[in-house]
Amino acid sequence: MTQTAPTTQFTGPDICKLPAREVVALLKKREVSPKELLDASFQRIAQVEPAVNATVTTCPERAYAALEQLGEQATSNSDYAGWLAGLPIAIKDLTAVSGVKTTFGSWGMRDFIPDKSGPLVERLEERGGVVVGKTNTPEFGAGGNTFNQVFGYTRNPWDTRKNAGGSSGGAAVSLITGEVWLSQGSDLAGSLRTPAAYCGVCGFRATPGRTGGGPDPAAFLMEGISGPMARDVEDTALFLDAMAGFDPREPLTIEAPQVSFQAALQQERKNIRIAFSPDQNGFAPVEANIRSIMAQAMASLETSGITVDEACPELPGLYETYISLRGMHYGAVNAFIPNEVQQHFKQTLSQNIATGMQQSTEDIYRAIRGRTDLYQRMRVFLQDFDVLAIPVVGLEPERVENEYPLVVDGVPTVDYVDWLKFSYLATTTALPSLALPIGFTESGMPVGIQLIGPPRGEALVLQVGLAVERILNLGIGVIDPVVYS
Repeated sequence: MTQTAPTTQFTGPDICKLPAREVVALLKKREVSPKELLDASFQRIAQVEPAVNATVTTCPERAYAALEQLGEQATSNSDYAGWLAGLPIAIKDLTAVSGVKTTFGSWGMRDFIPDKSGPLVERLEERGGVVVGKTNTPEFGAGGNTFNQVFGYTRNPWDTRKNAGGSSGGAAVSLITGEVWLSQGSDLAGSLRTPAAYCGVCGFRATPGRTGGGPDPAAFLMEGISGPMARDVEDTALFLDAMAGFDPREPLTIEAPQVSFQAALQQERKNIRIAFSPDQNGFAPVEANIRSIMAQAMASLETSGITVDEACPELPGLYETYISLRGMHYGAVNAFIPNEVQQHFKQTLSQNIATGMQQSTEDIYRAIRGRTDLYQRMRVFLQDFDVLAIPVVGLEPERVENEYPLVVDGVPTVDYVDWLKFSYLATTTALPSLALPIGFTESGMPVGIQLIGPPRGEALVLQVGLAVERILNLGIGVIDPVVYS
């Protein structure tokens, strides 16, 4: 177990290795053209897709045509902190992109082509993002392993025998293999945090409304939300700036901050205080190798001057509260999908819907009250710390064919979402959570940790994340897939 990345190679175009922020700077200075970047992105996608199956639908004609609009947009947007200036990006296959097949990973939607993009995609394109394609997801985002009947399995590029996490597995893989520089994900039960941890990138579940609204047509729901995924913390801040802003079509959205997230990262955070809990007061099992890597990382942070205290607030009813809220999401969203689509649903998705529809009114009311109590407990607890650091998941990736682990550290899992318990807290309390790499297992697989911050504390979480990233100095970069037969 180590804090150093295994020796890897990268045989793609050199421009694909650069951080997104550096590429955007080159675009703004016109030292590289958006067309050159699209050429490089599509070249790299063609190179690695047979091994990983991450970007399952590409739209080159639409992407090259979009370049004609960039000059006109730059006049009004070039000074905006989130201006992407022609940077190629990928969109998860749960979010509509006009004229591009959007399947939701569901066989019943395999030929669906929306006429109109979702508001977040419109915002990103208005800010200079150029969509190259759609990344793979489990059916309607239900699962911590990315596979579906339409496109098959997405494989982990560190070891293609293993899974990449879910449900934003395609997004995470598109980043670490150098297909794109930024990739949109979404999160309900760690759907962008788990793939980030399993692939060695960053995934940020921000405050609901910070990166768009709830799922259409249930736009007031705040459990399942979009978020930025990137190769490091500074690029995450860039993508977060590009996503942020109020949109009246999305009632949860909030205005972008007066100080951009990128600017906030220029303000070094001093006297950082981290509360660390390796198992969240025994809430979820964690295997010995993951515990060891987390302990090594925390020791390195302490040596470098960060205060780390093992602490976690009491969080009564978290499991029941989260499960009920999750059920409300599936009941309000997926239960209303037409029967001709639902008839193709995998069993675990159908079970989610049934759980949501069958819960009692008392369950729902208790969940609303329970969420409020948990939020207040976390708010008070974080008055003494900058972040709470907990695992993303309790084990390293398993074989891609396994839908979910049946046992974690000797403890049987109850169902396919039970092994994702560490994702419940941030989702339930609507607090920002950043997943970022902290080390590697003996088998060479990345391990991540999540940093949960105070209400609307995205800037603080990013500042702490950047400090952690610089101290650990993993040096991951981008990689060629490690292919095993």
